[in-house]
Amino acid sequence: MEDGTQELTRLAIFDYDGTIVSGQSGLLISRYMFSLKLMKKRHISCLIWWGIRYLLHLPHREGEARELVFKGLSDEPPEEVDAFMREFHDAVLAPLYRPKAEAEVARCKAEGYPVLIVSATFSMLADMAAEYLGADAAIATVMERDEDGMYTGRVQGDVIEGKAKLTAIRRWADDRYGAGNWEISRAYADHYSDRDLLGSAAHPYTVCPDGLLRRYAKKRGWDILNWRE
Repeated sequence: MEDGTQELTRLAIFDYDGTIVSGQSGLLISRYMFSLKLMKKRHISCLIWWGIRYLLHLPHREGEARELVFKGLSDEPPEEVDAFMREFHDAVLAPLYRPKAEAEVARCKAEGYPVLIVSATFSMLADMAAEYLGADAAIATVMERDEDGMYTGRVQGDVIEGKAKLTAIRRWADDRYGAGNWEISRAYADHYSDRDLLGSAAHPYTVCPDGLLRRYAKKRGWDILNWRE
């Protein structure tokens, strides 16, 4: 800039489940694994109960759902797990990408915004989403590996959910652009747990929001987008 100050890098942040894709990747992969006999009925029951608590905003441990899913995969070599995730993404998730989400990512890119996908989903699925959409990067929940590279079935670090999304974004952006040299310009999300992320953006967009987020957004004058076909 002419006065010698550095112009801030303006980021566009996209949630994944319920925002970019029409559906929840955790539920979808559970059904997919059960259909292939890779998941036990009792684990499905636990996941359903977890999902009910999540939807009703009742107390729940974020890592539990991811670990229940991985119980059917953690005995497999990591390359086979990664191949399975690719198969699931391409067969199940890719057809559920919302055209309006794809168009909005493309618009942000064309206008010069670095696009970051930030999600509680598995990191390998988020990376595939970034590749599919042409996003700059993805931040999502990482599953732990042991010293031999095998998946342990446990979450490594934090589930990228709620306030943890902001923490992860700050870490990523500070490392890439330098502290104080960036801002969240646009944020897109569908769930009440993303209210802190949306509130940190200059332009928050709620996408097909749940009831709590819709009411929260209306009080604050946030845009409410309908990306359903």
